[in-house]
Amino acid sequence: MIKDNQKYFNRLQVLLDAVVIAGSYLLSWWLKFEGPLADTNAGAYTMQFYFSALYFLVPGYLVLYYLNNMYTPKRTRRIETEITQVFASNLAGAFVFLVCIAVFKISDFSRGLIGIYSAICAFLLIFERLIIRWVLSHIRRRGYNIKHILLIGYSRAAEEYISRIKANPQWGYVVRGILDDKVPRGTLYKGVKVIGGIDNLAMILPVSDLDEIAVTLSLSDYDRLEELVGMCEKSGVHTKFIPDYNSLIPNKPYTEDLNGLPVINIRYIPLTNTFNAIVKRLFDIVSSLIGIVILSPFLIIVAIIIKFTSKGPVIFKQERVGLHNKPFNMYKFRTMYVQDSDEEVKAWTIKDDPRVTKVGKFFRRTSIDELPQLFNILKGDMSVVGPRPERPQFVEKFREEIPRYMIKHQVRPGLTGWAQINGFRGDTSIRKRIDYDIYYIENWSFGFDIKIIFLTIFRGFINENAY
Repeated sequence: MIKDNQKYFNRLQVLLDAVVIAGSYLLSWWLKFEGPLADTNAGAYTMQFYFSALYFLVPGYLVLYYLNNMYTPKRTRRIETEITQVFASNLAGAFVFLVCIAVFKISDFSRGLIGIYSAICAFLLIFERLIIRWVLSHIRRRGYNIKHILLIGYSRAAEEYISRIKANPQWGYVVRGILDDKVPRGTLYKGVKVIGGIDNLAMILPVSDLDEIAVTLSLSDYDRLEELVGMCEKSGVHTKFIPDYNSLIPNKPYTEDLNGLPVINIRYIPLTNTFNAIVKRLFDIVSSLIGIVILSPFLIIVAIIIKFTSKGPVIFKQERVGLHNKPFNMYKFRTMYVQDSDEEVKAWTIKDDPRVTKVGKFFRRTSIDELPQLFNILKGDMSVVGPRPERPQFVEKFREEIPRYMIKHQVRPGLTGWAQINGFRGDTSIRKRIDYDIYYIENWSFGFDIKIIFLTIFRGFINENAY
């Protein structure tokens, strides 16, 4: 069974990590005292003394890795998460190492050795895990190490779960079928068939070789949830619950313990935390100032080009809706011929829009027209990263048509955003754009902002949907 394989795999993972920890330390010692980085002054301590640290180093780091959840199943875990865990654990390990040296007054112990070891160990652990992922993915694609799953209930949650499994064969999940009372037997969704009613579960469990049961009931059937979970747990099969209200509950729900009663907050926004908000605002101020200073010669050149190629002002101001639904004037380089205000508010720009000037088309495609928004960021109307702001008339329209649309106004709008670097910009799906915006809002971190900025540099400035 899969659960037995997981137990043995975890033991193998611990053994491999122990080898990497010890090997990294020995390699670091060689580099520091014998190899190209050799420092002939090893202090008062011999090679044997340095090597004796392994008695504490190996188990100590393995405990750190365990505490940082590095030995939990990796089927659906993102590689970015695992890399972050590796770096965080090794950074903590280096800190503890230095503290121990200070506490026990081992003054001549090489700090350089600790630094080299931390870097090598982190690199080799990441390499090890990449190899393991590749091997497991190859094995699962060939039909081995597979988890067989039965779904109870045909619902939106069931369809989304199946879609993700089909899109990620490296996870090694196979859905054997769906049990549901309201959908006809034989109904197919992406190759997965409804094989019977929910009452058939009592007959299937004793004779099946299932690894997991996923309860994917529709909201109307939640009165049977307790009964079905109890039945599954009696069988000893691992059971998971996939709620059919993911449009309401965020993907990382924030829960509170109210004297033993779990309370799930419908929406948790990290930027409501004062510290997070201050960090983001300070970053916005510093980065916008740096951007304005560095780009000022280029901004002047763009302004001159606009002035001499079409009549009208260089800067175009347009009302947009920002944080807490408050309107503000967003700045852009003018890329259109001057229009009456009534004409301007009719619709957004489309492909080959005749209102766009020749140079304006280039500026829009390369996002150069957005650069004056650095001043909006400095003023506090906008942020470097966030959902793109929209005009008031479209906000009123979309708030009625698209569920959760107004959530985007709980943070400052951005110069760039998660939706934009994923191609949802200009005349594209508003619903998809909002999905990406809400994902960003619910999963904000400073690291996530940095990632979006880097992705913007490499693939966000030039966009085929920017008309």
